Amino acid sequence: MKKLLVASNNEHKIGEFKEILKHIGIEVVGLKDAGIEVEVEENGTTFMENAYIKAKAIYDMLTNKEDYMVISDDSGLAVDILKGAPGVYSARYAGHHGNSKKNNEKLLAELQGVPFEERKARFICALVLIVNDEKVLKVQGEVEGFITDKEYGKDGFGYDPLFYVKEYGKTFAEVSREEKNVISHRGRALQKLKAELIGLI
Repeated sequence: MKKLLVASNNEHKIGEFKEILKHIGIEVVGLKDAGIEVEVEENGTTFMENAYIKAKAIYDMLTNKEDYMVISDDSGLAVDILKGAPGVYSARYAGHHGNSKKNNEKLLAELQGVPFEERKARFICALVLIVNDEKVLKVQGEVEGFITDKEYGKDGFGYDPLFYVKEYGKTFAEVSREEKNVISHRGRALQKLKAELIGLI
């Protein structure tokens, strides 16, 4: 059976893939597990473009393509009043890639004085699955929320402590992993792919 290779070095992200897909009987691995050490430059203008760039770059590096399907996601936060920012620059919003603390501080500064009801935002996740040279699947998942005035909660990662979801009355950093995976942007995108994946196993 082919393994599902997640084109990421982010352990939080790989963990979410494993958790959401644990019942379908496919082995989920990250780049380190496959012996790949690379950072792919994400120079697309949309989440879907970036997801495809990463998936294709990793797929092309594989010498044993028959052993893997490659899945890549590009995800981020879009805030309405900031005209969709930080968008595709979510991970490097403050200028340092992956510095969540600085990114969150910048976002809070940008929204200072904006009333809660005007702080609408959405998490977006674009997923690309390369099954083989002929078959590529693309899906997108979204979840609506609001940006809080400070960080709440200790779990989650990235913008999770600032992303308040009315369904739960909590931020993504305050809910359990199970709760988050039900409604998260990544969870919703993966649900769309699940049926396809089951058919491929």
